Parts: sequence; C-alpha cells; structure tokens
Amino acid sequence: MNEEIEKILDREQFTLATIARRSWAFFIDELLLSFIFIAIIWNSFVQATTFEEMISLTNSYVLEYMALKIIYQTFFVSMYGASVGKILLKIRVIEVSTLEKPRPLVAFNRAVFRILSEIIFYLGFLWGALNPTRQTWHDFTAKTLVINA
Repeated sequence: MNEEIEKILDREQFTLATIARRSWAFFIDELLLSFIFIAIIWNSFVQATTFEEMISLTNSYVLEYMALKIIYQTFFVSMYGASVGKILLKIRVIEVSTLEKPRPLVAFNRAVFRILSEIIFYLGFLWGALNPTRQTWHDFTAKTLVINA
C-alpha cells in the first residue's frame, strides 16, 4: 500500500470500504439511474412494439445516459461525498489531499473516468479490486479514496 495513504488512514482512523460494499453501492446506483432513465424516455419506450425496438431505443440514448451518470455522480459526490448507493451502504469518497468530500471539479473528473472504466470492460474496477488501496482508475485520476463512513 502507498505509504502516504497508509499513514493517512492510520492517523485519521479511516478504514477503506470493502470491494463488496463498493459493488453493492454501484449496483444500487445503476438500478436507480436505470429507473430514472426509463422514466425520462417513458413516452418513447411505451411506443416501442417489439423487443428489438426497445433495444434500439435505449441504444440511441447511450450518450444521454452517460451524461446522466456523470451529472449524478458529480452532483452527489461533490455535495455529499457519496452517491445514493454509497450513502445507503455507509461509505464515502474523500480527497486524499484534504480528507474532505471531493470538490466539484474533482468529482467531475472522477465521474468521467468512471465512465471510461466502464467502457473499457470495467478494467478500472478490476484494477481497484486488485489494488491494496482499493483505488479504481477514477480514484487514481481524482486522487480519492472510498472509506467507511
């Protein structure tokens, strides 16, 4: 583990969030965002008559869905230090340098690189599972940690 991070964790008596908790928080956030997205495109969604039309419709909104995810993550992480899933699982995001919730620009950086990790076959998330500090790619780029609240 990075010595600086290890010292911070010991000094502040923080513990890193487990991969299981982070995974459940991710699942809750994705479920919530899916419901919000379907609510937004509901009128178009109910007009689709076949399964293929529904898939085509959702595929046509992929950029809008990514934007929704970035806005959601940026807002909640910068305002509360956690998304709804993280709040429910009692974990939060902190900046390594300030030990506070991430500033808006840091939260935005984290949200964008989170999407990139998803696009590249979730490799950024796998990296976090194999990393002693449990930092995903979006945590590395934003210089954040996910800790127990």
